[in-house]
Amino acid sequence: MGSSGNLNILGFMNIKSYMQQLGQQARAASRVIAATSTENKNSALLAIADALNHNRQQILAANTIDLKNGLENGLDPALLDRLELNDDRIDAMIEGLRQVAELADPIGKITDLTKRPSGIELGKMRVPLGVIGIIYESRPNVTIDAASLCLKSGNATILRGGSEAMQSNQAIAECIKQGLSTSGLPEAIVQVVKTTDRAAVGELIAMSDYVDVIIPRGGKGLIERISKDARVPVIKHLDGICHVYIDDKADLDMAFNIAFNAKTHRYGVCNAMETLLVAEAIAKDILPRLAKAYETEGVELRGCEKTRDIINCSAATEEDWGTEYLAPILSIKVVTDVNEAMEHIAQYSSQHTESIVTNDETRARRFMAEVDSSSVMHNVSTRFADGFEYGLGAEIGISTDKIHARGPVGLEGLTSQKWVVYGHGEIRQ
Repeated sequence: MGSSGNLNILGFMNIKSYMQQLGQQARAASRVIAATSTENKNSALLAIADALNHNRQQILAANTIDLKNGLENGLDPALLDRLELNDDRIDAMIEGLRQVAELADPIGKITDLTKRPSGIELGKMRVPLGVIGIIYESRPNVTIDAASLCLKSGNATILRGGSEAMQSNQAIAECIKQGLSTSGLPEAIVQVVKTTDRAAVGELIAMSDYVDVIIPRGGKGLIERISKDARVPVIKHLDGICHVYIDDKADLDMAFNIAFNAKTHRYGVCNAMETLLVAEAIAKDILPRLAKAYETEGVELRGCEKTRDIINCSAATEEDWGTEYLAPILSIKVVTDVNEAMEHIAQYSSQHTESIVTNDETRARRFMAEVDSSSVMHNVSTRFADGFEYGLGAEIGISTDKIHARGPVGLEGLTSQKWVVYGHGEIRQ
């Protein structure tokens, strides 16, 4: 591995030709995987899991190189956290593969079968999207998440990870190849781009002849660029500006645990809480306790004027309310009630995940019904907004779009439907 994996350094093939070749191979492989049995797909997933376990040390060694390069290149702590692999994270990838293997196969499922007055019967059959291009940054576990879900849903995929994770991604790609080969499936079902040249991204998002959908995962700049320039449909995930609202009817011990976990469990993830909203009636009871706990974790607090009257923190600016920190920073606002909380969320949320902590079922139902985000929660940490936690086995990403897929994108989000019509010789009168 190393720089020899970078095709533009080798110079034997230009980027356009290379990407076109990947596209042609993926299109051919997509027809094979679309017709592959559930048993064979599951066999491949388990074989990839075994390969990951067998090659664990090689993967960790490759990741060490990426981490070293990342430190030397000044990657911020949130990106380094996303980049790092360890035994627990490899175990999670293996478990994710096994969970996906256990999930029901959506392909070929027929629903809504109806008989029409003409005598025909029609329904909808779940089918693969075809070839999915996935562009992502930092997190090498995405390579496995994407490969497993695309494979199980009958899609071929072209994966383009970030340059900062090149060694890790190529090590994981070798395990995927081994698993596919063991199961007698074409290696081109999952192809990991071997060049760090950014021109590869431009080619991938323009290959409408070969690629059916693009899914970007990464920073706001990457996703905005892909959405603007792509000639292929995009399923996108923008910022994760997630809120927790503590209502004046909340159990304060529960509220403390949820608000602490939602912020401090992991900082560099899209489902971490970035803004805490607290009902004015209980703000003096809960905020000092939370502030002390956040202080022990080194979390910088930025609050509204009412917050600063209760705890010692810096002043929150207008910009803070719309910022995804991905860091140990939290903005806090004291609000009058659930109405003001929902108004704030409507103005500043990225429509990712919001949670209300309350024992008032009427308020909870209003919050769940009226807040317009991909995941809305009651008495639970926003950290649960995750494909693994939702029982999807893994996720391609969390879509903040409203068309095609919304929220954690698992197997069904990577499929489409076609009409199927059955008859007995009927002709149109």
